Amino acid sequence: MFFLPRTFLALLSLGYYLALDFSSMSWPAAISVALLLVSGFAASQQTLQFGRYLGHGLFIILALALATHWWPGFYNGPIIATQRFTDDAVPFSMYANLDKPLIGFWLLLVCPWLVGRRSFRSILFATALALPLSAVLALGGALLLGVVAWAPKWPDSAWLWLLNNLLLVTIVEEALFRGYIQSGLSRWLKNLRQGENLALLLASLIFGLAHAGAGWQWVLLAGLAGIGYGLAYRFGGLTAAIATHFGLNLLHFGLFTYPMLAG
Repeated sequence: MFFLPRTFLALLSLGYYLALDFSSMSWPAAISVALLLVSGFAASQQTLQFGRYLGHGLFIILALALATHWWPGFYNGPIIATQRFTDDAVPFSMYANLDKPLIGFWLLLVCPWLVGRRSFRSILFATALALPLSAVLALGGALLLGVVAWAPKWPDSAWLWLLNNLLLVTIVEEALFRGYIQSGLSRWLKNLRQGENLALLLASLIFGLAHAGAGWQWVLLAGLAGIGYGLAYRFGGLTAAIATHFGLNLLHFGLFTYPMLAG
């Protein structure tokens, strides 16, 4: 059994369609789409190697702007209004992002190799090993640091959280951090003896730094979780990485303080 890029494109498209019910765009957003098309064409052409570098460079700049919600023209509406899932948790709200998922569309269309065709058996095996490891490292670490506590729950808005996290968050983040960054670094460092391990650690570090806005604890915890996601990707491809990431997020949401304990 194989998971192809079109499978993830279909899931991402479904999530984007659902998000359009909550959010909207204006004309500046079209500029980002046009630039993504230009960068995709440049990165895909086989004639000029320098052109491919420029295409990927432009994509990285656009990805940063879209991931940080800096690019104008996207009006991401709330899916879950600000609330506390438990009395001791910080307030949480969730938005239907129309900007960040564009990163996933670009990656799946321009770099289909990042999916990595794997059998169902290898996907299941990799996930079964990586998910417990990620849970022990990240959620165990969060308990030791005192940023979460045991708090089983399933609020009314949980299904909205589940759909958004799977379709618009986890697929995009794993395509970027594992499929694009870790896999790209592995190719770049392939001549080093520990190149593949170094690529995994660097991708995990970058993933951790992407959570710097939540504090140093979450940089550390996300980086540790990234090690598990990276191992899942190495041995089970993108599907295993997504399953591991989503599984850990689901365990965090359903069984522990979400998103974290109030100060």
